[in-house]
Amino acid sequence: MRVELEKLEKLGYGKKEAFNSLRTNLSFCGDDIHVILFTSCTPDEGKSSTVMELGRAMAEDQKQVLIIDADLRKSVLVGRHRAKSRDGAIKGTSHYLSGQAKMEDIICETNVENLDMVFAGRTTPNPTELLGNKYFDKLLAYGREHYDVVLIDSPPLGSVIDTAVIAPKCDGAVLVVEANKCSYKFVEEIKKQLEVADCRILGVVLNKVKVNKGGYYNRYYKRSYKGYYKGYYSKYYGSRDK
Repeated sequence: MRVELEKLEKLGYGKKEAFNSLRTNLSFCGDDIHVILFTSCTPDEGKSSTVMELGRAMAEDQKQVLIIDADLRKSVLVGRHRAKSRDGAIKGTSHYLSGQAKMEDIICETNVENLDMVFAGRTTPNPTELLGNKYFDKLLAYGREHYDVVLIDSPPLGSVIDTAVIAPKCDGAVLVVEANKCSYKFVEEIKKQLEVADCRILGVVLNKVKVNKGGYYNRYYKRSYKGYYKGYYSKYYGSRDK
């Protein structure tokens, strides 16, 4: 299926370089990292935007990228980017996991070169059970075989347990944290949940950081730059080999 993303943010120099930096940092995590899960502590910390812009950055680097929206409770990607298809209604993850669609029906080629997407589909009453079934494993296996990298937009781990079901199936996880929103203790709790799920923590994206007037980034990126995204090997978690 061909899908047009009619609303894509035009990134300024600062944001673009920040996502390029995140892309580079992830590439140094090892060539065995193909499926990367993104989660957050709470809703609205910028997780989905981070996944989308990182996907675009990787696609511009000539990587074949697949984004899977696994947030079956509160997905925003279709509406935010005004995704439309001439082939009819867009089917997604929930349709496939519940047996209502085949895999080839949900993988969408987009108007962003090298970037394909699987949207969430309809809201379902049993997302945890669906994400734990064999069909999700098959989707990830297909992604590993046909794409250079698979980025999974998963629900906030501090709100629902769905991400803990997905995490063991992935090669690593990135935690998106909005500056000054969550306590250090809460972030530590989410980190422990990922560790219990036996998922390697690749690092943290510190999001929505205000840039002080006249500061270093302000001089380079000007006043129009409102946020700063930065990828870390380890902000809270010790060495990157942990």
